[in-house]
Amino acid sequence: MEEILRRLEIIEKHVLERNLILKNVLNFNEACQYLELSQSHLYKLTSTGNIPHYNPNGKKLYFNRAELDEWLLRNRNTTQEEIDKQAANYLIKKGRVKL
Repeated sequence: MEEILRRLEIIEKHVLERNLILKNVLNFNEACQYLELSQSHLYKLTSTGNIPHYNPNGKKLYFNRAELDEWLLRNRNTTQEEIDKQAANYLIKKGRVKL
């Protein structure tokens, strides 16, 4: 019986996670779970204006999932291969390296 309950809890967790991915608008707690952030950290991000959010009635916070995805993917780090390629292109354009 305990094994069945454990499995049901796992299934429930997966269903809830899937529902988050399907929703376009997330409430505060769902956004915390989606972003894997603590409530205090998400409050700090909203109060400083560092994360896109909506506050339609002046109390509850809501988030657009697509905007959260964009926010998560900002400040991309360049790979070493891309840096090497940019350096080679720069040198070719400046005429320092001839092929």
